[in-house]
Amino acid sequence: MEYEVRYYFNSNYLDEILNKLKSFKELKNKERTYEKTSQYDHSDINRSFYDKKIDGRFRVRISKNSHETISKLSWKRRLNDTISGSINKEEEKEVYFDNYDNFIYIVENVMHFKLVESYERYRNIFENDDVEIALDEYPFGLALEIESKGDNPDETIKKWVLNLGLKLNDAYRLSWDDKYKELCEKQNIEQYNIVAFDKKMPEVE
Repeated sequence: MEYEVRYYFNSNYLDEILNKLKSFKELKNKERTYEKTSQYDHSDINRSFYDKKIDGRFRVRISKNSHETISKLSWKRRLNDTISGSINKEEEKEVYFDNYDNFIYIVENVMHFKLVESYERYRNIFENDDVEIALDEYPFGLALEIESKGDNPDETIKKWVLNLGLKLNDAYRLSWDDKYKELCEKQNIEQYNIVAFDKKMPEVE
């Protein structure tokens, strides 16, 4: 089970938020990492991951920085009570693997899963034994995600929401693609299924 809250900001706040996070000496800062995530749907339309009865995401991600390259398959699914409280609760499973290109080949050409969407971002991680705080730089803005790693998720998340001067009620309850779609519709900008830094994007206000 994953417990988290998420907030969105305009990209102009990047330095301000990074400096705030760096001020907490109890948090370890990982190297800024480029990520590309591709999301696939089942080849059988009757088993679509995007069906509301399932409401899941089959994601393949490659992450790169100056020290390492990591490939990961993850399954993430909203539960019936995901947004019943003030903190998101979601099902998540992850598998790491070595050969990204061969894995993509099998997913697309053997399993015949359909690429639905993909996105790029840069991820900044701040963490300790209790919490992981990710500041993600998307082409359309910043996402700040606070995820509990300990035994008291509600207390941990509420503590760090307060530390960062935020409010639980202001958290965005849906995923990045919901936010992107919302921004495109509001700002009358073409919506792409491939969200990349070289495309025209809306902006978080």
